[in-house]
Amino acid sequence: MLHFKKTSLVNASPEVVWRFHERPDILQILTPPWQPVQIVRREGGLDVGAISEFRLWIGIVPVQWVAVHTACEPNHYFVDEQQTGPMAFWKHRHQFDAQGGGTQTVLTDAIDYALPGGEPIEQLLEWWVNKRLSDMFDYRHQVTRQHCETL
Repeated sequence: MLHFKKTSLVNASPEVVWRFHERPDILQILTPPWQPVQIVRREGGLDVGAISEFRLWIGIVPVQWVAVHTACEPNHYFVDEQQTGPMAFWKHRHQFDAQGGGTQTVLTDAIDYALPGGEPIEQLLEWWVNKRLSDMFDYRHQVTRQHCETL
């Protein structure tokens, strides 16, 4: 099992950051412009059972990715897990922790994942996957700070 984690401080309350993540267009807002991803559908917001479906490309090969929300505590966290997609396993926890008397949020994205092909493939590709995740979540956290800190 591989792990990735990104943490940032947002100068806005967890309630503000949560509401930002509830927006119907949040997937479009948080998708980096360089990512070859098409958002197919999003149903159910952040609640347990919510579904997000994407089409992404690995090289020239289109791949369907369906994620389902499996846990949710409003203003604190939600979890999505891959149901179908390119990973052997994917569990992503989005955490919103109050700081500064509730005026700031420690935003954490923590991902446990496994690559198809097992340990030999993971040893070969872990650095590459984590670099792509780091670039993507640097972008997402920057966009989140820009949107939430100006409200």
